[in-house]
Amino acid sequence: MRPRLRLFVGSDEPETMAFPEPEVSIKLGELTRILADAIIWDRTWVTDFADDDVKISADLFEILSMYSQMRPSA
Repeated sequence: MRPRLRLFVGSDEPETMAFPEPEVSIKLGELTRILADAIIWDRTWVTDFADDDVKISADLFEILSMYSQMRPSA
């Protein structure tokens, strides 16, 4: 008896819905105050999240990019 061929149209497993992580807004001043304190006190959680992506506005990104390229003044 010849084997029967089946048409594969997708996964046999039910698809699980992926829910995006919720976004939260915070004022930049509050964020920088918290991060500065955590960096000063060498908190471990700062390095735990060091590789995470953070969404920022395009104009803030532009300012930060320019600032990072500036040479320190004498």
